[in-house]
Amino acid sequence: MNPTTKPPRRGRRPLARHGALTSPHPFAQFLKIVAVVVAVVLVSGFGVATYATYDITASFADEAVELEGQSAAPPDIGAIETGVDMLVVGTDECEPEYASYFGERCTGADAAGQLNDVNMLVHISNNPRRVTVVSFPRDLMVPIPSCTREDGSTTSAMSKQQINTAWSYGGLSCVAKTVSQLSGQSIPMAAKVSFGNVINITDAIGGVDVCIGNGGIRDYYTGIDWPAGMRNVQGIEALQFLRTRHGLENGSDLARISNQQQYMSRLARKLVSEEVLSDFGTLYRLATTAVENVTPSESLTNPLTLVQIALAVKDVPFDQIVFVQYPVLADPADPDRVVPNYAAAEELWTALAENRPIEVTNDPNRGGGVVTVEPTDEPTPTTTPTPGSTDAPTTDATVELPDSIPGTSAADETCSAGNLRG
Repeated sequence: MNPTTKPPRRGRRPLARHGALTSPHPFAQFLKIVAVVVAVVLVSGFGVATYATYDITASFADEAVELEGQSAAPPDIGAIETGVDMLVVGTDECEPEYASYFGERCTGADAAGQLNDVNMLVHISNNPRRVTVVSFPRDLMVPIPSCTREDGSTTSAMSKQQINTAWSYGGLSCVAKTVSQLSGQSIPMAAKVSFGNVINITDAIGGVDVCIGNGGIRDYYTGIDWPAGMRNVQGIEALQFLRTRHGLENGSDLARISNQQQYMSRLARKLVSEEVLSDFGTLYRLATTAVENVTPSESLTNPLTLVQIALAVKDVPFDQIVFVQYPVLADPADPDRVVPNYAAAEELWTALAENRPIEVTNDPNRGGGVVTVEPTDEPTPTTTPTPGSTDAPTTDATVELPDSIPGTSAADETCSAGNLRG
């Protein structure tokens, strides 16, 4: 099959494919937060980190957003016994320099609009420090609360709307309010980014090595025709990789989330590698690139807060950085949409509230987004607690998440479940 030839339309499959529209599905949100609060600020000491952070965030507050109905950000994250939550939102904004890559999405009647296609809740626990990233599928049907628009008017609460429309009812604050209502978590910090910066972020660290499995990926919609094996993705290739779903074995938006989690895990490894951490110039370039297109909440404009977040997460071992997908059920009203699985989600929120280690029991090979591979020989970073310190591990038993919650940890290694098997 010639990759330049549009494939014939496939018949309807019993499994909901979720996300029939070919939206750009940005991923810069997680990359930017990692870049700002993890990789950049805490390499050569608190003083240097603080200086650098003040320098790069001098104009960070210009378009800061007040979060409606959320608790105030803590002055010291270490004082929060139950941890702290931060929402990272990616919108499908059609930036002029990248619009040509996205066809009808950026040339049609909706080109001027934005959807919050990527929504990730980053939970940082108190001691012992753990990081859990919860991804909410863009086709998730949820209640959207009343929100305040920029002009001061308010919208009516809605009992069931697609989560990625929340931005249109009140911007970043409305997305945070929607996710807070759904999860029961207070969200004192949030940030919004556009998809174009994934190119700049990836280039700033020399690309990310991803693994392509199942014979390779061919996807007309994103322009991918890649063989199986390791591939360093930079520039537009990084965005193509993060957008693809038609190139995956399952072809669904849920499979795309699993594939993006592979990218996050490998990005985390790259960010803590000597290639990045030993080069302050790379770190500074990464940070300045990251903040250029971030729209933060007012609570994130204090550079000291960014340093405190970095201090909180910089030594978290890979096996305690867990990426999960919010659990869903098929929507009885629409086979192409999903609805919350509240019972399974409650088990996740309870484990996070109790700061207990979590273990994903769902087999990632079943989702059609990734396949597992044997880990490399590279050692996984771990922390050695000081005797008597509050960083000492607890004896709390690990919580095995329900099978309905897919995910992986940064210690796991996966490859894309390509669509060219055999």
